[in-house]
Amino acid sequence: MSKPTDLPESFAPLKDLEWQKITIGKSAASVWQIALRDGNSVFLKSEANHPLAELPGEIERLNWLTKMGFKSPRVIDAEQSADRVWLLMSAVPGSDLTHLRDKPELFIRAYSQGLKRMHALDPRQCPFDHSIKARIALGTQRAAAKLVDESDFDQDWIGSTAEDVIAWLNVNKPTESELIVTHGDPSAPNILSDDERFSGMVDCTRLGTADVWQDLSIACRSIAYNVGQEHVRPFLDLYGVEWNAEKFRFYNTLDALY
Repeated sequence: MSKPTDLPESFAPLKDLEWQKITIGKSAASVWQIALRDGNSVFLKSEANHPLAELPGEIERLNWLTKMGFKSPRVIDAEQSADRVWLLMSAVPGSDLTHLRDKPELFIRAYSQGLKRMHALDPRQCPFDHSIKARIALGTQRAAAKLVDESDFDQDWIGSTAEDVIAWLNVNKPTESELIVTHGDPSAPNILSDDERFSGMVDCTRLGTADVWQDLSIACRSIAYNVGQEHVRPFLDLYGVEWNAEKFRFYNTLDALY
C-alpha cells in the first residue's frame, strides 16, 4: 500500500510484504509500517536529502538512546543517497496515547511516566544541544530555507511570518532552568503505552538537552487538545511541577519553527 518507487536495493526484501502508510503526525518524512511474516512489524522512514534533513540526526539519537537503554526504536538499517535518506527501525510495543483518549486519567499517567523516564537520563552524557540559543539558530536556518510551514501557525500567529516569530523569540527568551535530556516533540502520537502504561517514545528527531518546559509545554498543549484542558493541572501534579505560563507560551511559539 503506497510503497515508494525508489526503495534502495538493500531494502528489496521488504517489497513483497504488507505496507501501511502512517499518516498521523506532521513530520516532513514519509513513514510506513511493514508487517513481517513472523507477525512482527518494522517501520521505514524516508526524507528528502538536504542540508537540514532531520533523519541523519534521528539515527544518531536513536543509537544514543539504545546505548542508554531507553525504550525507543532500534536502528536496523539506514541508507543515504544524493536524493533521499532512509531509516529502518524496530517497532516499540504498544499504541500511541491517542488510543487512551477515552481514559484521561490513564492517558496523563502514562504521559507523566514517559517524560519522567526521558528526563531521568544523564544530560552529561547527551551530545545533543537543544538549548534556546541552539533551537533559535536552527529555526532561523529552517526559515531561510523555506522549511517553516507558516500556514500551520496557531491562532496567535495567523498571518505572521517565520521572521516575525523569530523576532518575538529573541526578545522574549525566558531564563532556562537546569538543562535535562528532553524529547523535543512529545505530543501524544509520539508517546506509546502498552497495557495502559508507558512503553516507549518514537519520532526522536529533536531529542537534546533543554529546559524541562521544552517538553512540558508541548505535552500540556497535546493533553488539552486530546483529553481536555481540565487534565493539564492533574498531569503537572503527577509530574511534580508548577504551571509556568511564560515558558508554556515561549516553547510553543518556538515549536512553530519546526
